[in-house]
Amino acid sequence: MDTGRLQRLRDTIEPVEFSRPEEEIIRRYEKLYTGAVNDVLREMCLVNHALPPEIVPLRDEMVLAGFAFTIRSAADPTLVGELELRVKMLDELRPNMVCVWNANGHDNASHWGGVMTRASRKRGVRGAIIDGGIRDTKDILEQGFPIWYRYRTSNGALSRCKITHYQAPVAIEGVIVKPGDLILFSGFGAGLTWCTTFMRW
Repeated sequence: MDTGRLQRLRDTIEPVEFSRPEEEIIRRYEKLYTGAVNDVLREMCLVNHALPPEIVPLRDEMVLAGFAFTIRSAADPTLVGELELRVKMLDELRPNMVCVWNANGHDNASHWGGVMTRASRKRGVRGAIIDGGIRDTKDILEQGFPIWYRYRTSNGALSRCKITHYQAPVAIEGVIVKPGDLILFSGFGAGLTWCTTFMRW
């Protein structure tokens, strides 16, 4: 096995500069049907870019496009360093990002709620994809924040899970998402993610 090549494919995060403003790219993609985009990706031989159907929108009419800000967490009963890391992570959020949270399986915790929504919106984040749990759904809806999730629970995250990495590649049921990947989700179609290096303008 060529482990060097595999490492480059998995670990490398290539910065991409677009010839058009991010806002224009996002507006264009929010008008598209995810099935049509998926078909185009297939024509490019990119066939593993749809996130699992178990990740669903809080409301069917929600639409979301933006650039991935990845977060990874794992079950952990301890609290040491968690709040400090969350503050540091929030400070790195930027406009037009979409938070993509991989919780590494069902850990009986809500990874996103009203407080995270408020903090993210303040920084210009467009929405969130949570491969895990959410709570405070009324608060999230009142803030007009597009969000997709795997399950709901009233359990808070503290003492149940901890963030292990952010802005690093994550895998959600075999779909690899890297920081900066273009994300497109629609309540009426499957969620898609693909590497921005393929999107030349």
